[in-house]
Amino acid sequence: MRFKTLVVATLALLLTIAGRAYAQDPGPYKVLKIQLTGGDGGFDYVTADSDGRNLYVARSGPAGHIGVFNLDTLAQVGDIPGVSAHGGAVDTATGHGFATSKPVTMFDGKTFAILKKIEVQGNPDGYLNDAYNHRFYILSHAEPNITVLDDKDGSILGTISIGGAPEQAVTDGKGKIYVDIEDKAAIAVIDANTMKVIGKYDVSSRGAGCAGLALDAKNSILFAACRDKNNMIILSATDGHILTDLPIGNGSDGATFNPATMEAFSSQGDGTLTVVKENSPTDFVVEETVPTPARAKVLTLDTKTNQILTITAEYGPVPPASSAPPPPPGAPAWMRGPRAPMIPGSFQILVIGK
Repeated sequence: MRFKTLVVATLALLLTIAGRAYAQDPGPYKVLKIQLTGGDGGFDYVTADSDGRNLYVARSGPAGHIGVFNLDTLAQVGDIPGVSAHGGAVDTATGHGFATSKPVTMFDGKTFAILKKIEVQGNPDGYLNDAYNHRFYILSHAEPNITVLDDKDGSILGTISIGGAPEQAVTDGKGKIYVDIEDKAAIAVIDANTMKVIGKYDVSSRGAGCAGLALDAKNSILFAACRDKNNMIILSATDGHILTDLPIGNGSDGATFNPATMEAFSSQGDGTLTVVKENSPTDFVVEETVPTPARAKVLTLDTKTNQILTITAEYGPVPPASSAPPPPPGAPAWMRGPRAPMIPGSFQILVIGK
């Protein structure tokens, strides 16, 4: 017990020092806060509910649960136990939340009580909640690639096959959904009303392994963060023609766009956050590369504060190759080979802003 207390205290001190060091880096964006929250379990996605002012952090494994944190203070305000999930989101209008566990967990967005479990096919992983018609989209690398739920009651409305492994989906808020297909170097276009694929954009001429996707809905521009060439491919959402591509870090696993600042963000597992500025619908530049702790590979945007939040943890020494578990299929280069074990109690939430 004394050793564990000492480890946590030491980590807290190191994180405070790290936060000060990051704050001294030049550029408009900096790591403003590192909140040590601890807790057991793996982690994947993080989602900000800017309207409800909550942050949802899903933990996986035997101790799986969903931690709910106040988006302004990062104080924990709730917990959904017994849910091993990749992530989750809440529809403000219906007050219902969904987590990509198996079965999928539907919960109350205010009390965080579990409302029901929904049996689905495939392997729930990524997700999108679309306020356009109040539907929750569950992404799965295995068929069916997308399962569509009604936010009002959790009923299954249908499934969609996109012919490959989906990683991230975005909505234009007007009836179209875009999904990057990681293993096909393509982006699927879906009609939200008919739940049918109505187009597919090939980006293989510039890269592949696209794991992050963001959208400037006003100007109909997609930003695909891709792993194979460590670049962000920027293309028209209207017809798929590629405008340009820009360098990013290694191991992107998420992207987002902030219409208030006209910036796209890509988070990478190599310890970088790339900020791309849209000067005009035809002019894009890498504005800044923000240093972050390693493995902070996913992100979410708080549209109220214009801040980015991400999650990571501290890790111990890398084990010998013979004793290390195999990497997940399609893992980026930085995830291949032996992986270091997470240090207990070291899980943390980062706030990045100006």
